[in-house]
Amino acid sequence: MTATQAGLTDSDLIRLSHDRPESFGAVFDRHAATLHRYLARRAGRSLADDLTAETFLTAFKSRTRYDVSRSDALPWLYGIAANLLRGHQRAELRQYRALARTGVDPALDAPDDRVLAQVTAAGHVRALAGVLAKPNPGERDVLTLYSQAELSYPEVARALDIPIGTVRSRLHSARKRLRAALHDFPHLDLTNGIDDE
Repeated sequence: MTATQAGLTDSDLIRLSHDRPESFGAVFDRHAATLHRYLARRAGRSLADDLTAETFLTAFKSRTRYDVSRSDALPWLYGIAANLLRGHQRAELRQYRALARTGVDPALDAPDDRVLAQVTAAGHVRALAGVLAKPNPGERDVLTLYSQAELSYPEVARALDIPIGTVRSRLHSARKRLRAALHDFPHLDLTNGIDDE
């Protein structure tokens, strides 16, 4: 990314890419690592590589339809990624089931990450993964975009093209399921803030 591009918003770069397609590369540079982490956690590292590439290819092909009044393209990119993930739900469910059994997060790969994975292998992580392994893609999409990707309610709504009330409702339902799963760990409140913005 050039110094000039660094001062431009995502919408500026996308608008610029209509005539100069190479400008879209700066959007990739800004957001690829963040999207890859999100996708790796949901579908595993090997699938995340492909899905990240597919997300940006889809975004590039549809860039002329991007709402340039939105300066930050990350929620839009998360929405594309979430749509692509729907086609890979079985792999995602396998990842959550493996995390529920082992406590080893598939998004962690480096030696330092393995140490962290051993620490996170506690029962509460397995319980949480067990809840996420149960089929409910709508809740799972909202919960992971809110908690892992740290999108706001309006950004989640925009990413998934659903009303903000649906975001609130799905997070409320997910919070109830998480609390039920974590009843054996009363000292933890991993759901704190899930349905409070």
